Amino acid sequence: MYHSYWSQKGSARGISLVETVVIAALFTLLMLAITSSIISFYRVNDYSIAQAYQVSNARQGVEQLIRDMREMTYADDGTFPLVDMGSTSISFYSDLDRDDSVEYIEYTLSSTTLYKNIYSASGSPPIYNMVTPESTHTISEYVQNNLQSIPIFVYYDEAGLPAHATTTATDIRYIQVSLIINIDPIRDPGQYMLRSSASLRNLKNIQ
Repeated sequence: MYHSYWSQKGSARGISLVETVVIAALFTLLMLAITSSIISFYRVNDYSIAQAYQVSNARQGVEQLIRDMREMTYADDGTFPLVDMGSTSISFYSDLDRDDSVEYIEYTLSSTTLYKNIYSASGSPPIYNMVTPESTHTISEYVQNNLQSIPIFVYYDEAGLPAHATTTATDIRYIQVSLIINIDPIRDPGQYMLRSSASLRNLKNIQ
């Protein structure tokens, strides 16, 4: 009877204050871990969505750039099609809308944004006003080529050899384009490279 009495009394005593504190602490730690995981998931998810959006925009921009370069042709005033051969910029004449006038096109990287400037000829004889572009378009943002020391534009001659110090614009027949996109360069991995190329078909017969 003595043993049975104290056993029943011990089993009915309930939870002590120390046990309550321990349980509360474990519950708090568990909730913090779950909350941290959820926040981390949404941050990664938001970053992935934003990165994918910028890559998609850049892909459309590169496609536009390649189309413009393939339509490279002589200017209305007779100037040779390819004007500037920069590592992060290129300027040339191209008939964008396939009308009776050829536009002067300038693609240039400013900080981490690639822009497209369009200049049209006017008058007779035609004159291109290079002071103010007729229109400016954002082709791609978060371009990290300068950070990676990788050129956007690489030029090749008719033999397929890369351009060098003595290569002139009239020697170029093929241009490779590479864009590195990353909305947050601190993150690793994260960068995405878009690569395409254009054969200057309107210049193939130029000697």
